[in-house]
Amino acid sequence: MPYANGPVHIGHLAGCYLPADIYVRYLRATEKDVKFICGSDEHGVPITIKAKQLGISPQDVVDKYHHMMKDSFAQFGISFDHYSRTSAAIHHETSSEIFKTLYDKNVFIEEVTEQFYDEEAKQFLADRYIVGTCPRCGFENAYGDQCENCGSSLNPTDLINPKSKLSGKAPVLKPTRNWFLPLDQYQEKITTWIGSHKNDWKPNVYGQCMSWLQQGLQPRAMTRDLDWGVKVPLPNTEGKVLYVWFDAPIGYISATKEYFAAKGQPDEWKKYWQDKDSSLIHFIGKDNIVFHCIIFPAMLMAHGDYIVPANVPANEFLNLEGDKISTSRNWAVWLHDYLETFSGKQDVLRYVLTAAAPETKDNDFTWKDFQARNNNELVAILGNFVNRTLVLTQKFFNGQIPSPGELTDSDRQCLDSLKTFREKIGESLDRFRFREALAELMNLARTGNKYLADHEPWKLIKTDEKRTGTILYVSNMITAHLAVLAAPFLPHSAEKMRKMLNMENRSWMKLETELLPAGHQLGEPALLFEKIEDDIILKQVEKLHESKALSEAAAAAEKKAEAIKEETTFDDFSKMDLRVGTILEAVKVPKTDKLLQLLIDTGIDRRTVVSGIAAWYEPDKIIGRQVVLLANLAPRKIKGIESKGMILMAEDASGKLSFVTSVDQVKPGSKIS
Repeated sequence: MPYANGPVHIGHLAGCYLPADIYVRYLRATEKDVKFICGSDEHGVPITIKAKQLGISPQDVVDKYHHMMKDSFAQFGISFDHYSRTSAAIHHETSSEIFKTLYDKNVFIEEVTEQFYDEEAKQFLADRYIVGTCPRCGFENAYGDQCENCGSSLNPTDLINPKSKLSGKAPVLKPTRNWFLPLDQYQEKITTWIGSHKNDWKPNVYGQCMSWLQQGLQPRAMTRDLDWGVKVPLPNTEGKVLYVWFDAPIGYISATKEYFAAKGQPDEWKKYWQDKDSSLIHFIGKDNIVFHCIIFPAMLMAHGDYIVPANVPANEFLNLEGDKISTSRNWAVWLHDYLETFSGKQDVLRYVLTAAAPETKDNDFTWKDFQARNNNELVAILGNFVNRTLVLTQKFFNGQIPSPGELTDSDRQCLDSLKTFREKIGESLDRFRFREALAELMNLARTGNKYLADHEPWKLIKTDEKRTGTILYVSNMITAHLAVLAAPFLPHSAEKMRKMLNMENRSWMKLETELLPAGHQLGEPALLFEKIEDDIILKQVEKLHESKALSEAAAAAEKKAEAIKEETTFDDFSKMDLRVGTILEAVKVPKTDKLLQLLIDTGIDRRTVVSGIAAWYEPDKIIGRQVVLLANLAPRKIKGIESKGMILMAEDASGKLSFVTSVDQVKPGSKIS
């Protein structure tokens, strides 16, 4: 479940959402009963940190990003059956019920332990409010629950030189009561269960799980001292919520409940979560393996009524242009931004991310590779074959599937290979080998291109129309299979192909039948893909580096904000004439994005000031606003306008500007002293 404190980026897509969508679309195409469930993970400390930074409520934060992510997923073609959120009432109810069941079964260990407390902020610190040096790899910015550098699970007290993210000060230990899940008591059962999947789980997942188990599992607190999340459903627990990694995976269950409740089948969810014949598959990223393979299964085992995962095909990390994706440094390609910039090219990104998927080891996304795969593979191989087939059929046979004549060995070989390709692609998808499956799809397109090149129907039509018809019949059969087999990977392009073929969507189980009979009327041919030029790619690379530079500059400014400038004298300060003024008029300066031209009443005169605040303030919203003005600043011309003075603004670490003014309304011309 994506965390609702920021937009979706390509690392998220490559890590879990795209492979999950491909797999689900494949299962639907093979007539399996499958439900694709997801939702926004909306609790936990990062949400509260974001809310504090922005000066808004945690609910405001999750509302913004929940809708942004949901919309982006839908536009991209991630075909969830249901997309929910953990702030939903049904989720709070379900999480509370499961916690209470485990509590009533005496699963938890109730303990008073010493937890880190920020004396300046006057609150206990949840794991993500604490940073320090990882004791295992030496990474200096490890969190209190996990080191994102080496992936180790941590307790806050494991950190070397811990610091509070609220105040920056070293926290103190203070006693508090929490409820712990005794993972050590489930170690043998979990080890046996995971061991039984040695041959069918991905080696990177199995290996990480076994490494954890070899270190020995320890009890882990399932509650936190926090005011944002699912309240602990026990008496006298004010100010305590369920640990986000206790309630978040329960979100899969609550979302399934919500889905069937909306359909008027409130008990149908049990068939998927509590029937031993159901199969639960978790698609996740590398950093969440432990929670889905050890902690959540331990919860389900302790409860007793739920199935445990049949497979957890987690991917590794996707890097970007040779560097680790970092949201804090703005080193990312954001999905909503891509959808806006590359309108109608969802499948290009789906193709590239699948072809470069980090299935068993980290991989790299580059804009040059993106361009090359589009131009050299989608355009030159798949698009080229489909276009040539349909255009030639339109030209020579008025867009109707010709009747095949006597088939040659070459014709039969091509037609027979269709079943082989379908089986290969299916076998690869069954084993979660998406790169391999996509490669076989492209090999089918290559087979079609070679077949056309070998037989040259554009030349043969001059001497043998019947043979030309046979060649184009075979080519259209290949195209029809491509339209069906490509759908899990490239759903938008597959839909375009079906429209051009004038063909209904087909189940993979019905591909043995003739898809397009002789005489079938095709639709109008059109290009499936188009070349992406160098200037577009260069612009994306420049944009990426510019956003990173701005982010790093903001971070540097934030660090510098703690340091005071060199000393100045009172005499120097007294030279500045600071006065309160009132904005009488405000208009945008033509041909600029940042400048406003203001008319300000200084109490002495009315003067024009040009200020670079247009990005943060609309002209009509600041009329009557009082500001602080450096009135004796030497005049200067800005865009041909003489500006007499400077408005004082406060600038935060992100570069946002805010007016500096008096709390009370004062007379224009009042001095600042």
